[in-house]
Amino acid sequence: MRIHHVQVACPPGGEDAARRFYADGLGMTEVPKPEELARRGGCWFRAYDDSGAVTAEIHVGVEESFAPARKAHPAFLLASVAELEGTAARLDAAGFEVDWRERDTFGGFERCHTFDGAGNRVELLTPA
Repeated sequence: MRIHHVQVACPPGGEDAARRFYADGLGMTEVPKPEELARRGGCWFRAYDDSGAVTAEIHVGVEESFAPARKAHPAFLLASVAELEGTAARLDAAGFEVDWRERDTFGGFERCHTFDGAGNRVELLTPA
């Protein structure tokens, strides 16, 4: 078994903020939603490895009575400390909060937490 995707929510009209975070900040690729789901709003993103295989997928769905997930979160595994630090710096430069307080609190990994355009918590980590 493996995870196909993780869904997070955004408020109505939050798609552009999601694009800034997931596409511009994390470097994921926006992919079209199936036609029957596209009318609901939201947007989908994928990350690929060098062979073109999907390595991560996140669906951002519109929720009318939206409240950001401040504890529950997706965690994206990056290849190196350099990639972790570079991604965090890119997010910080784009105005997204990056929190390093728990960098060394998860054995065998270095990590940070950040918050997407809707305020949902996202973890970035890499083997130490």
